[in-house]
Amino acid sequence: MAIPRIALDVHAHLAPIEPSRLLGIDGVRWDASQRKLDVDGHIVGIGALFSPESLIAWMDEQGIERAWVSIPPPLYRAHLAEEGARVWCRYVNDALADVCAKHESRLSALVHLPLEHPELAQEIAAANTRETRYAAAAGGYDGTLSDDAYAPLWRVLDRQGAFVFLHPGHCCDTRLANFYLENLMGNPVETAVAASHLVFGGVAARHPKIRFCLAHGGGATAMLAGRYERGYRTARPGVDTSLPTPRTTLGRFYVDSIVHDPQALALSASVFGRDHVLFGSDWPFPMGLLTPHTQLADADPALAEAIRTENAHKLLDGLR
Repeated sequence: MAIPRIALDVHAHLAPIEPSRLLGIDGVRWDASQRKLDVDGHIVGIGALFSPESLIAWMDEQGIERAWVSIPPPLYRAHLAEEGARVWCRYVNDALADVCAKHESRLSALVHLPLEHPELAQEIAAANTRETRYAAAAGGYDGTLSDDAYAPLWRVLDRQGAFVFLHPGHCCDTRLANFYLENLMGNPVETAVAASHLVFGGVAARHPKIRFCLAHGGGATAMLAGRYERGYRTARPGVDTSLPTPRTTLGRFYVDSIVHDPQALALSASVFGRDHVLFGSDWPFPMGLLTPHTQLADADPALAEAIRTENAHKLLDGLR
């Protein structure tokens, strides 16, 4: 029996390797014999990250037609000063685009925006002549996405009608150092913080053409939606009630399907809209949906079918 087709994976990762160019970049070393990348002392050793052929083979196994690919969090390097970040972003964006161009019928690159440097992110977006699809860290840097410094960036992305995938970066809460909590808990919270500033700061309301997409089902955002609505309805201090309600604004966001629980998936669909839940795998990381047909088997069948095909087609039609 043929497996169901999946039209689009919006959350897959590759680490592009161009050895000659990496030689000129401080803090990064490629070990060709071991196929490992040392990034500021952190060893990136999941070999599949360096192999687009492995990604495509897995896509073939799972019936996935196309993937939008972004660099993985160990490559975000949010600590870099602006000039170092400019050099690094030029490398990862050009190299990832080159990788995907070799497999253009299956892979598309998401341009990395260094949100830790708002002016540089705006510069990269304004100069982008590729498809206006981006990925950026949802946190792990100073500042919040409602800060005025980001206003020029949001204006550029709104003019482009851009797709912006927000993925958690480094978690700065030292209380989460044990039990893998930086990932298990920190990642969903970082995404929720980013989404909350976009909502309560009016960013999403003022820039309706930006298609924000939140990783991991929106993180903790869906669970907080009712509380946010209550704070708005009771005019809590600091809440701008001249903006649309939080639930109204959250209904404009997209999220991926990586929540690992059918009830959580249903909650995400109820908050963001059934047509705004897109398939994501987080390939090749073990916290992802690496066996999606098995992992989504307990989901509502109609929602699962929408995630596999219908919602992607609607998104792609809107981006044309």
